[in-house]
Amino acid sequence: MSKIEKAKGWKHSKPGLWLSIGTSAFGALSIAKDIRGARADNDTLKLINAVVGAAALITGTALLVRELKRLGDDDVLLG
Repeated sequence: MSKIEKAKGWKHSKPGLWLSIGTSAFGALSIAKDIRGARADNDTLKLINAVVGAAALITGTALLVRELKRLGDDDVLLG
């Protein structure tokens, strides 16, 4: 297996998925800051942008959790 194939496999491993979920948590902090700023400035367009970003973050995190559960289902020791 080449180094590139190993790197691609990392993304779909349990540690890789947990790292992605953790990164999403930091993204949530940024989106919360954007929402607060948009509300303080009474800027509807910025607020819509932040809400759409939050929806994308939630969807992406849900996909990561689903993939993590699928990996867990394949684990013989879990079950």
